[in-house]
Amino acid sequence: MSLWVAREILPHENRIRGWFLRNRVSPEDVDELLQEAYCRIARIDSFEEIASPPAYFFSIARNLLLRKLKRASIVSFEEIAELESFGEDPAVSLEEVAHHRMAYEKVMHLISSLPERCRRIVELRKIEGWSQKEIATHLNITEKAVEKQIWVGVRAVREAWQATHHKADEEGGVTKGRLGKVLQ
Repeated sequence: MSLWVAREILPHENRIRGWFLRNRVSPEDVDELLQEAYCRIARIDSFEEIASPPAYFFSIARNLLLRKLKRASIVSFEEIAELESFGEDPAVSLEEVAHHRMAYEKVMHLISSLPERCRRIVELRKIEGWSQKEIATHLNITEKAVEKQIWVGVRAVREAWQATHHKADEEGGVTKGRLGKVLQ
């Protein structure tokens, strides 16, 4: 078994580790997820039926991350949906990597366009993972105010994202429609 793991699984650890990091998993969590993946592989009785060991390893790692995200208190539905729809092949094309980086930069730009207070609250909640109570205490405001700012900020980012895609479709002649005011 250990020879099979060394030959078929271990060479792909860096790709899985990189995939975790690209999905903004902390280095400590990456180590924990990889350890759990190796534990699951160690429990396998027979390796003969595994057609593609790298894909199998990636599938275990992806499922562990999904389980971790679903148990987390703060996670976007889009993030889970993206991971669930992610293919079994851990080899991501350069085009996909570039697309995801551009999308990330676009979202960060949209967040930076929010009014100062709203931007800071959205960053603390959605990026840094603070609880609403922690934000309220830190900024000396009510939890209700924090909740409202998060709602306003996320909605504005979502609408700006959709408007950008709608505008691109219009320019490409796909749809005709009216763009409303997105950010105030």
